[in-house]
Amino acid sequence: MSAPVPPGPRFAVVGNPGNRRVALFGDAVSAAGLPAPRLVPWRDVLRGGGADFAADEIVRVDSPGEDDEVDRLLRGTDDPTRVEGSARWYARFTAAVRGLRGGSRLDDPDDLAVLFDKRRCHAVLDAAGIPVPASPTSGPGAAPVRGWDDVRALMRDHRMHRLFVKPAHGSSASGVLAVESGGGGRIRATTSVERAPDGRLYNSLRVRRYDREQDIAAIVDALAPDGLHLERWLPKASQDGRAADLRVVVVAGRATHAVVRTSRFPLTNLHLGGSRGDLDAARRAVEAAGARWADVLGVCERAAACFPRTLCVGVDLLPAVGWRRTAVGEVNAFGDLLPRLTGLPGSGAEGLDTYAAQVAAVLHDRHRTGTPHA
Repeated sequence: MSAPVPPGPRFAVVGNPGNRRVALFGDAVSAAGLPAPRLVPWRDVLRGGGADFAADEIVRVDSPGEDDEVDRLLRGTDDPTRVEGSARWYARFTAAVRGLRGGSRLDDPDDLAVLFDKRRCHAVLDAAGIPVPASPTSGPGAAPVRGWDDVRALMRDHRMHRLFVKPAHGSSASGVLAVESGGGGRIRATTSVERAPDGRLYNSLRVRRYDREQDIAAIVDALAPDGLHLERWLPKASQDGRAADLRVVVVAGRATHAVVRTSRFPLTNLHLGGSRGDLDAARRAVEAAGARWADVLGVCERAAACFPRTLCVGVDLLPAVGWRRTAVGEVNAFGDLLPRLTGLPGSGAEGLDTYAAQVAAVLHDRHRTGTPHA
């Protein structure tokens, strides 16, 4: 007699009502023939000091973004377009995650604490032998960055004429500056940060360039109290004359989905004017350079393996000029928002979007072991 099949799981999602991420995951759960997930609003978690879950609930933590009230509770500002406040956001977000009690978690609190600190995440990846851009602000002996003067000193000491200056706890390119220096003291920063006349910083959907050092210094000095991470700017491969990188989604240890992102700017985020490139062309370019596409995906899987208690991450992969070598730029806890994209051939997620792939992974793990991913 065959062993009894465990009953279907019950999902719960910590998210924002009406958010597209919550809706897409709910659609995936329903498509699998399961009851709709129980939604626990972020605003209730933040106001109530946590939330409780039943022992048999499988709990997914989703992004707290795109909700003005939640952003105000996390960052303490009435304007969701403001850049400052990321350190406060991080402290309150990680505390809230640790206030979730019971259930089986698809996102580990310790993993999330590392994933949302670029300095710590970079150090973890580097220690595991994952190729990453050189950085003086992560790992043993990490240098503090108290403002522009420190950035200038680190640029000189580490011979970084081109670098990225990133808020340690930022996301979606918020506050990121691509800085390049030249002869005669020339310097330029490319960023989506808009600096108001009163010195406040705002996120913009328009990428702009600052060519006066005093403007760049003012932005960095305003961001520094929240924590900054510096990385060497690696020249990236191109596709159709545009800078290109990849977002690779890894589910349960396997690279399942990938997109190429291209832009005429160093910031390739799609919401900043980047566009999806040709993934097949990228694969052919990798193979024409003498590398293996499986190895490219393998780098992403190795990066995800640094966070084994989290079901799904999105890896930003930086292909070097010529497409032969790659480095991991970031690992994103909420990097699975790629609507209508189906799985890679041979990934086991063919025909599934990123959310359906995660539901399928939970069901497979539960059927195999009798317990969900944890």
